[in-house]
Amino acid sequence: MRIVVGQGSCGIAAGAAKVYSAIKNIVPDTCELTITGCIGMCFLEPIVDIYDGNNLIKRLVKVQPSDAQKIIAFVSGDENAVNDIEITDEDKDFLLKQTRIALRHCGVINPEKIEEYVADDGYKALEKVLGTMTPEEVIEEIKISGLAGRGGAGFPTWFKWNAARQAQGDYKYLICNADEGDPGAFMDRAVIESDPHNLIEGMLIGAYAIGAKEAVVYVRAEYPLAIERLTKAIAQAEEKGYLGDNILGTSFSCKMRIKAGAGAFVCGEETALIESLQGERGMPRLKPPFPAQSGYWYKPSNINNVETFANVSWIILNGGEAFSAMGTENSKGTKVFALTGKIKKGGLVEIPMGKTLRDVIFDIGGGIKNDAQFKAVQMGGPSGGCIPAELLDTIIDYKALGATGAIMGSGGMVVMDESTCMVSMAQFFLDFTAKESCGKCVHCRIGTKRMLEILNRIVKGEGKNGDIELLEELCYSIKDGALCGLGQTAPNPVLTTIKYFRNEYEAHINEKKCPAKACSELLSYRIVADKCRGCTLCSKKCPVEAISGTVKSAHSIDTSKCIRCGACYNACKFNAIVME
Repeated sequence: MRIVVGQGSCGIAAGAAKVYSAIKNIVPDTCELTITGCIGMCFLEPIVDIYDGNNLIKRLVKVQPSDAQKIIAFVSGDENAVNDIEITDEDKDFLLKQTRIALRHCGVINPEKIEEYVADDGYKALEKVLGTMTPEEVIEEIKISGLAGRGGAGFPTWFKWNAARQAQGDYKYLICNADEGDPGAFMDRAVIESDPHNLIEGMLIGAYAIGAKEAVVYVRAEYPLAIERLTKAIAQAEEKGYLGDNILGTSFSCKMRIKAGAGAFVCGEETALIESLQGERGMPRLKPPFPAQSGYWYKPSNINNVETFANVSWIILNGGEAFSAMGTENSKGTKVFALTGKIKKGGLVEIPMGKTLRDVIFDIGGGIKNDAQFKAVQMGGPSGGCIPAELLDTIIDYKALGATGAIMGSGGMVVMDESTCMVSMAQFFLDFTAKESCGKCVHCRIGTKRMLEILNRIVKGEGKNGDIELLEELCYSIKDGALCGLGQTAPNPVLTTIKYFRNEYEAHINEKKCPAKACSELLSYRIVADKCRGCTLCSKKCPVEAISGTVKSAHSIDTSKCIRCGACYNACKFNAIVME
């Protein structure tokens, strides 16, 4: 038998490394102990799979080091030893309701062993391309597939490859954008950590198609495990002849290296990324010329993100028509989402385009934590927008999401419940984009700061009549005047929250109240005398001694001293404290 411990970042954070060590100390010689990456069920980590040959016979979830003895007892013949930590049928549906292409190897193979990747049809697409296809035929197959860039813009992949192929130049570059700066997004990280050879193979096919001799993976330095595993994978691919000079005995040669970026959100924009690669400050270039004509070191270059490349080898092996058969007329194939926020089953989800938001959030994700009321979902990160409950049946494709005011983005999906203040949410994302602005253009550099100042005032109860209209005016001015995608999309969270939750803005401004009771400076606390038992717990928890009263008598709150921290509200066991 084989015991496989999930060792993605989410698993390790939940304690998977300790689980692995505990099992390693007692595993019998007759049983193999190995690792895998993130399978996507982050809400169940640490996960341990037990295989008999290639057959998965048990999936164990939320495993603790103390469960090691149970696991060894099971592989030794005690069939009931792990019943209490076995995955439920309901949780199994999380994966069964997905269609996995980009994530097909994630959580299945050992990302540190090239042999396991090769055994599952790894590098066969590269062999097919180099042995039987011209670069033009590769581009045509990608065109038939309808694969669009998964980094957010949804631009046709074949078109970018073809432009770089036709560009004049003796040396060309292929670049992978693995910067992934959206809060709440971790799709690219999971793919690199769990299936690095799939990225390498997809990039090599792209390099062959455009005629590139060098490939670069620009990955954020905050992904140390991804960098470590990709570094190992590159070395293994070179050793096996899949990477380097005269790949697989052909005339095609390509080298690959990793560039660890400093984590600037603006470097998700391809020309800013190129500037950073060249050792310059990450700031967008004016276009044209486009990178296909003048990119890295002013040579023809092509840039796609991790998920885009992760689909390429599957398309080559299965045909472009098989990929285009999934999805909608405007958006082909599958899309990976990082499902986070107030969701019961958070993790990675890959579904065919055309599914609805309701399908993902409630059918796959299990609905809202604590069965609270769904309020909105933020799509596309800081560049996206908030989609309200009444639009839950919106289908997931580029056109339909764009019509709501949000965007597909790279795949972040942050779920919010009734306790979320939408004004505060807009403030959070705008604070992020204002800080991440490179400062090159005035509209983005100054405009986002002015918008943030207005939002800061509103959540403090200092909003004024006309603030909403001023915010809208600034939004459209920034969208029209900003140089790159960061500035052009930064107003989206504000515009969509005003569009769908204008009443919350008005309540903050006119009534000085937060309907979600989330903005601390607009809250007040009082003690209902009839309910107060005089237990004194609230006064003991108050950090500023704003609560007075004697034992077994009703207490009171001095609002002039109260800092609205909520400590008393959380401490009261008799529901005697009212938050207003």
